[in-house]
Amino acid sequence: MLSNMNIPKKLGVSFLVISMSAAVMTIVFFANIWEIRNAAERNNHAREVYAKALTLETSILRENSQLRGFLVTGDKSYLKSYDEARKEYDTTSRELTAMLTDPAELALVAKSREETTKWRRQWSDRLTTWVKAGRRDEAQQAVRDAGKAVLTSAIVLPLRDIRDQETAAIEENAASQNHAIDTAIIALVLGGIMLIGIAISLQMLLSRSIARPITMLTQRMADLAQGQNDIAVPGSERGDELGDMARAVVVFRDAAKAKVDDDRERELALQAIGTGLHSLSQADLTARLTDLPPAFHQLAQDFNGAVQNLSSLTSDVRGSAGAIRTNIEEIRQATDHLSARSEQQAASLRETAAAVGEITQGVRDGAINASQANRAVTEARDEAEKGGEIVAKSITAMNGIDQASREIVDIISVIDGIAFQTNLLALNAGVEAARAGDAGKGFAVVASEVRALAQRSADAASDVKSRIVSAIEHVRSGVTLVDETGNALQRIIGKVSDVSAVVDVIAKSSEQQAHSLSQVNIAIGEIDSVTQQNAAMVEESTAAATMLAKECGTLVSSVMRFNVDGAPSGRAASPQAHGRETYERPQLRRAS
Repeated sequence: MLSNMNIPKKLGVSFLVISMSAAVMTIVFFANIWEIRNAAERNNHAREVYAKALTLETSILRENSQLRGFLVTGDKSYLKSYDEARKEYDTTSRELTAMLTDPAELALVAKSREETTKWRRQWSDRLTTWVKAGRRDEAQQAVRDAGKAVLTSAIVLPLRDIRDQETAAIEENAASQNHAIDTAIIALVLGGIMLIGIAISLQMLLSRSIARPITMLTQRMADLAQGQNDIAVPGSERGDELGDMARAVVVFRDAAKAKVDDDRERELALQAIGTGLHSLSQADLTARLTDLPPAFHQLAQDFNGAVQNLSSLTSDVRGSAGAIRTNIEEIRQATDHLSARSEQQAASLRETAAAVGEITQGVRDGAINASQANRAVTEARDEAEKGGEIVAKSITAMNGIDQASREIVDIISVIDGIAFQTNLLALNAGVEAARAGDAGKGFAVVASEVRALAQRSADAASDVKSRIVSAIEHVRSGVTLVDETGNALQRIIGKVSDVSAVVDVIAKSSEQQAHSLSQVNIAIGEIDSVTQQNAAMVEESTAAATMLAKECGTLVSSVMRFNVDGAPSGRAASPQAHGRETYERPQLRRAS
């Protein structure tokens, strides 16, 4: 059954067995871990309950001791610690009640709280009130008289019972935890041993069913590759992939046997074909292939047909080569005459092109000179126009000077009037100073000086006015002369413009003529170049015809070497002398 399963199923079953074993071991190990976790949680809960019960016991004992300290000393600082212990007991008692679920333990906590309430009502609250009221001695005496009745044993004993129960629970949980750990270790060891055993067993089984047959098939394939075609292939009856491989090796073995037979027939055919090709290499086109194996009959027919066609072609080439050589000779003579005429025509075109080139150069030089003259006249006209602009600016400047001079004359007239008024005022001031007598003497001196200064100002203004009037007359004369100079420059500019227009027309006409002659020269140059190229091509055609005649003679000689059906072998007639002459192909000449 296992041998008929394919390899993926075998591997799948093996891994499934290993996975199931690992799953069982994992489940057992997980159950023990879960038990350890539960035991740890119960243990932690028991420890918390134990700690709370111990805290309650400590709190009530602290509350009792602080009460006794307050009764003995009357110090109120004991009341602070007493209140803290009392508050801690109440808080921890509520927390412990919330944590417990066992009715017996809840009853013990309730009993402890009931005894605590009773003890506080009978002793702590009552005695504290007495001490605060100043009855400390009575309180102390009440405690001494009470004896053991004032002790907290009834409160502590239920709490100790809870602690004892939790201690037993802790020990029980520890034992359960240890048992779970031991069980987990045993399960881990046994499961590991079992898993290793299953893996080794599956490995051996897979090795016998997969690895060993693959090794045997590999050896048989190596023997087959070395040429041993009579091997026996085991495992071909299997229903898995190894059976497919074995059956494929059987196919390879049968194909190798068939190949040996084919190689033998191919060797015989190659020998016959080699003999026929050797006859062809000896120029014997009468050779034919016969007696080949059946697989090569078509090849023999194709070979015989090709040789027959080649024999017919060779016979036809023999007849056509002579006619081709005669026609080529006629073509060569015609191209020789055409080449001579083309060279003569090319020489005439070169001389014509040289003459037209000289005329073109002369016209081009004249156009250049006319352009230079036009440019010089244009520059002279520009300079004259600039001079006219400068004269116009000079006239404008002189008119401005004339206007400014007139304005200065007006200002000087105003200054003369001011000087006259100042002189008159100074005279009046002198008269008033004389009337004032001795008191106005100083003022009379100042008036006299002002009068003298005004008189000098009037004289200077009169002198400047006369000179400015003279300068105005000279400026007017200069404006007239500059105006006449500007008119003369305008007339010169007009004449220069006329000359520039005439020179410009001459320059454009010369440039047009030079351009036309250049186009004619280019056309003649192109005709010369084409003519020379035609001559070169004629020479090349002549050389090609000569070489073609020579090659045709060579072809005839070569074809005559073949022995064809219905004609004896022989050598072709010797080609003519001009066909054997070596003819060097001329190079193309560059157009001048």
